[in-house]
Amino acid sequence: MSVVTVQLGQCGNQIGQELFDVISNDSNDARTCSPRAQGKAYHACSQERFFNEEASGGTVPSARAVLIDMEPKVITRTIATAAKSGRWKYGEQSFFCQKQGSGNNWANGFRVHGPRHQEAMGDLVRREVERCDRLAGILTMMSVAGGTGSGVGTYVTQCLRDDYPHTFILNQLTWPYCTGEVIVQNYNSVLTLSHLYQYSDAILVHENDAVHRICAQLMNIKHISFSDVNKVIAHQLGSVLQPAHTGHTHSQYSRNPMGIDWQVRAPSVGQGAAETRGIRELGFNTSLANLLILRGKDVSSADTGGFLDPALYCPWLPAEGAISTWRSPLPFNKYEKSATLVSNSQSLLKPLDHMVGKAWNMFASRAYIHQYTKFGISEEDFLDCFTCLEQVISSYRYL
Repeated sequence: MSVVTVQLGQCGNQIGQELFDVISNDSNDARTCSPRAQGKAYHACSQERFFNEEASGGTVPSARAVLIDMEPKVITRTIATAAKSGRWKYGEQSFFCQKQGSGNNWANGFRVHGPRHQEAMGDLVRREVERCDRLAGILTMMSVAGGTGSGVGTYVTQCLRDDYPHTFILNQLTWPYCTGEVIVQNYNSVLTLSHLYQYSDAILVHENDAVHRICAQLMNIKHISFSDVNKVIAHQLGSVLQPAHTGHTHSQYSRNPMGIDWQVRAPSVGQGAAETRGIRELGFNTSLANLLILRGKDVSSADTGGFLDPALYCPWLPAEGAISTWRSPLPFNKYEKSATLVSNSQSLLKPLDHMVGKAWNMFASRAYIHQYTKFGISEEDFLDCFTCLEQVISSYRYL
């Protein structure tokens, strides 16, 4: 089964290019692994998911991707970098760009650029979907802080939900630095998250601050660039999306890369609140669901019993049903052993609460509101978005 990736804005396009590079390298490395039959099966499964060999004219595989930005510079560079690798490329007609950006304004992207170019962007996605023998889902990649990635990205996601009502939609979101990248980033983030919560099947968040710490503390990079951050995010995404055995049998790889039992909606407010209060005071991070992905040497004998500890989960949720484990004996990205954890938990509570709080303080003083109202986003729209996210925060706080 195949995944169609939609790269939106500067951030989404840069991370998307890094992701396909990671997948291509890992997939090609697998063909030389022992046993050869397993490596070839892994390679074939990965290629089917992310690349279209027929559309590439028999030279190098073409990524199952659509590139969207309101400015051409990043897309031009992204396409050129992919072609330069000689291992894969983007389709010759797989991108859409204009000559004027969204000015870091979510409303401009959502109300103006999105509707204006809906047909052209939709046609590009439809073309990629029709090239898939079996569609597993659509992966969108964007930042929550800017204008095109967040505004146009949200509008595109809304249209995808209308056009493909039964297709799994996974949004990968890059969370801005707390210190600030754009003055109105908190407004943009509130508007993006509240809308995507309605349209997406799952939202996968990468915090720039957390990834920055990985670069500094684990990778010992002295002068960290956005390129370094993007490479780490792409590595983590690749480790989740590449083939793995999802059950007890190792006879074949799961054909559905989005077969995660995503429990993406928060429970009703107050459920399990009294029982979990003491655990939270001890510093535990309560989870709704965890997915552990093990790759490389000795994955079959790895002890994962710690993830069955009931203290990690809501008291009304059996630990056995809340943790899934995927395995692949092949090394990922040349690492002998690697482990990746995807968690639907309270870990995002602090940055989400901080972001909503800062946005509310700006809204209370009506700072920069005129930049949004002139594009048709009313103060009532803002209030609805705040209400949505405050409900999410409350629900996760009292897991």
